[in-house]
Amino acid sequence: MNEAEPKLNPPPGGERRTAVADESAAGARLDRWMAETWADLSRSRCKALVEDGRLTADGAPLTDPAAKVRADAVYVLDVPAPTPAIPKPEDIPLEVLFEDQHLIVLDKKAGMAAHPAAGNWTGTLVHALLHHCAGQLSGIGGVERPGIVHRLDKDTSGVMVVAKTDAAHQGLSQLWAKHDVERVYLAVCRGAPRPRSGTIDTRLIRSDGDRRKMAVVRDAASGKGKHAVTHYETRAIYGQEPDQPVGTPAASLVACTLETGRTHQIRAHMAHVGCPLLGDPLYGKQRAFRKIVTPAGEELKDFRRQALHAAVLGFVHPTTGAALRFETEPPKDMQRLIKFLERL
Repeated sequence: MNEAEPKLNPPPGGERRTAVADESAAGARLDRWMAETWADLSRSRCKALVEDGRLTADGAPLTDPAAKVRADAVYVLDVPAPTPAIPKPEDIPLEVLFEDQHLIVLDKKAGMAAHPAAGNWTGTLVHALLHHCAGQLSGIGGVERPGIVHRLDKDTSGVMVVAKTDAAHQGLSQLWAKHDVERVYLAVCRGAPRPRSGTIDTRLIRSDGDRRKMAVVRDAASGKGKHAVTHYETRAIYGQEPDQPVGTPAASLVACTLETGRTHQIRAHMAHVGCPLLGDPLYGKQRAFRKIVTPAGEELKDFRRQALHAAVLGFVHPTTGAALRFETEPPKDMQRLIKFLERL
């Protein structure tokens, strides 16, 4: 493939790209060749552009992304400017851990939703990133928006990575699909799991009793739900559970390493083994949490979110191939909770 003189008379707000297919490309599927030729465009994006009539070969329009590439044909692609995102950019401070032209890694605060949705139409991570990355987003699927490949619940804090380009979004999505990512969460739980370390391997499905919750499928052989695997290790135990046999911990700090990443996976899994996260409004019993009292008479005040922090995120940069790993401390509210428990 030889690049011809590029971008002559580009479409308004977009760009015109020209490439000549060499002999080695002859017979290849068109959208696959395009994605290899223009590496910043994903194959699905190339397919959509062809179907939209944005590609010509020797001046003749093409609309079939499965067509075969012709050697020595001159292919001209019109890439329109990204469609403005519907959410409006908002100047919300972000704690950025790493950023380049391809992606951004940040430490999300508890209380910030990832996407606009009912009850959170403003103030989300998407709104903040649209402001922070203004002019840097090449368009995820043709829309000027950040590419969020994994989510943290609104009240879960911690490390997230977000794509700024279509190619980075595609690459990160493949890493997540293959579970080729290091993800470690710190959870403060009621009681302590037995054994102190191990693996929780279940299937998770939407709860019939409360559609906001996920539940473990009782009959795993049924194939219902999605396979979910959490490896856990108890790092500290705290106090004595009231009205329970001596040696029954009141709470524990547990490191959870995700092999899969299902909705509410850690919250549902820890509740399944009898150790719901402190402060969890869905999976925990709030009244039970208030029984925890230090020898000095201090009571555990309401901790108004699940005590969960995404502490470690490691992955291979989808564009540069660099090995990246980020680790952050829990936020102040969770640190105060841990210090309270240490006094038990």
